[in-house]
Amino acid sequence: MNAWANIKTITKRELSAYFTSPVAYVFIVIFLLLSGFFTFMIGGFFERGEASLRDSFFVWHPWFYLFLVPAVGMRLWSEERRLGTLEFLLTMPITPWQAIVGKFLASWLFLAIGLVLSFPVWLTVNYLGHPDNGVIFAGYVGSLLLGGSYLALTCITSALTRNQVVSFILSVVICLFLILAGWPPVTNFLTRVLPGSAGLVDFVTSFSVVTHFESFQRGVLDSRSVIFFLSVIGFSLFTTGVVIRSLRSN
Repeated sequence: MNAWANIKTITKRELSAYFTSPVAYVFIVIFLLLSGFFTFMIGGFFERGEASLRDSFFVWHPWFYLFLVPAVGMRLWSEERRLGTLEFLLTMPITPWQAIVGKFLASWLFLAIGLVLSFPVWLTVNYLGHPDNGVIFAGYVGSLLLGGSYLALTCITSALTRNQVVSFILSVVICLFLILAGWPPVTNFLTRVLPGSAGLVDFVTSFSVVTHFESFQRGVLDSRSVIFFLSVIGFSLFTTGVVIRSLRSN
């Protein structure tokens, strides 16, 4: 079997594992309920009188994913280590990177399925008005990249520990830092505390997922933001590979 066949096999195995447990259905139901509630009740969709999902739907995704994505990804490697199946997996005729990519793609596809199932929100805004669907499409692309970044970071924490709860907490803390780095109250506080360090504030803000996600919300597929999210994913999967290889050597 070639490399992509191995990855495809692992992806199918992991994706089917999600839907044989309640995790998949709980995640999807909670995500859809939160999306609908915050869009139409909290986000002021009707009060705004604007056929747009930018400030009522997509603006909440960094916060939804903060807890939901780590809950999806915390089992990826922790479960393998807890059950003792990691050794069996790594003795199969596959390389660690194939296993890592396969598991990540399965989880990312699962997130994509949940995101696609939010289509009633898109249908509603099109029924009530005439939105720019290109902007909405860009928002969905950005949301998928955002979720992939959170998920890749969760892969690291899941590989580091056998305990899924510990993996969940660590990944939430890391993802929260990436949100707060560009959150206006935090940047304003840093500007007041460090009045002569605009460069330092900009450097911290450059790590913010919120700052990069905003360009997608505006309908702009900014190459810098795309590269940022893909870099986070690539670096996280590389780090996961380092952890897995160290476990394999031990």
